[in-house]
Amino acid sequence: MTEYTTVSIPKELGDRIEETIDGTSFSSTSDLVRFLLRSIVIQHQRRGELTEAEFEEIADQLADLGYLE
Repeated sequence: MTEYTTVSIPKELGDRIEETIDGTSFSSTSDLVRFLLRSIVIQHQRRGELTEAEFEEIADQLADLGYLE
């Protein structure tokens, strides 16, 4: 059985995510957040570590999508 933990995000961000995932294969904010975090962790594991430049690139992409302010 998989155990879960709770992550809190501002309601405004949650609303923006809901708008963003409308019409996509993501059925919830949790689905998208899991996908994004899993993608970052996989990149990290493949390379051994994320460089500062790679981290900044990911942050920039998330900001462009409206997930980071």
